Amino acid sequence: MSPEKLRITVLVDNHAAPGLTAEHGLSLLIDTGRHRILFDTGQGPALAANAPALGIDLSRLDTLVLSHGHYDHTGGLPLVLGSSDHIAVYAHAGVVQPRYSIRDGQARLISMPHEAMAALDRLDSDRLHWVPTPVWLDSTIGLTGPIERRTRFEDTGGPFFLDPEGSRADPIVDDLALWVRTGEGLVVCVGCSHAGLINTLNQIRRLDPDRPIRAVIGGFHLVAASEERLAHTVAALRDIAPRSVMPCHCTGDGATAFLKETLGAMVQPASAGMTFQF
Repeated sequence: MSPEKLRITVLVDNHAAPGLTAEHGLSLLIDTGRHRILFDTGQGPALAANAPALGIDLSRLDTLVLSHGHYDHTGGLPLVLGSSDHIAVYAHAGVVQPRYSIRDGQARLISMPHEAMAALDRLDSDRLHWVPTPVWLDSTIGLTGPIERRTRFEDTGGPFFLDPEGSRADPIVDDLALWVRTGEGLVVCVGCSHAGLINTLNQIRRLDPDRPIRAVIGGFHLVAASEERLAHTVAALRDIAPRSVMPCHCTGDGATAFLKETLGAMVQPASAGMTFQF
């Protein structure tokens, strides 16, 4: 059974409609009619500003899904958890580990902020659900769990490490995606696609093989992608043939323009304030 009407609203993104706050981060509201799911929280300030501006009551959420443990997807945890005494949280246990980005020899801490970790730690254990394997939230909503890395052209998309010295690469094993069954096919929500956008879509096709991919929305982390990776990504998207590809956040303006140029009307760039209905 599929939801009669699926609505996805972009609450936080690097770009925003006039009157809303832009922020390097991502948060999507997924409303299936039966469930109101927040997919990531951004850094926090943009969610706090944009939710009331868009008439979104965070206390009415029933589920929070974290795509991975970076600060720009988890910083709003204290706000969300403080707004509801019943919301259930789904994430891979790796979201809480320390992690760094190293550029020009300088290490920057990019893991979940301490305040967010503390809010997660205070959560009742029966409301916190670790996702080590694929799981169904109900008969129409699935979470990938850790995503198999099968393509040769995709990587995590940046200089990510588990230590400030850069001796241990961070594979970002906690990266996961969400999908919803609709009458038109599967609608996929991704956070940063650190496992690779095509790896992610292919895993969902293996987990739910009898339905086409209708749409994919979120961050594709192609901001630093090579021409070769972009070309392979476009070729794979043509093969998968979703009707709508909605890049935002870490996709990068250049990569988004390339996708639009090569894939045409299939590509609909997303930003905070936009709502998509299926």
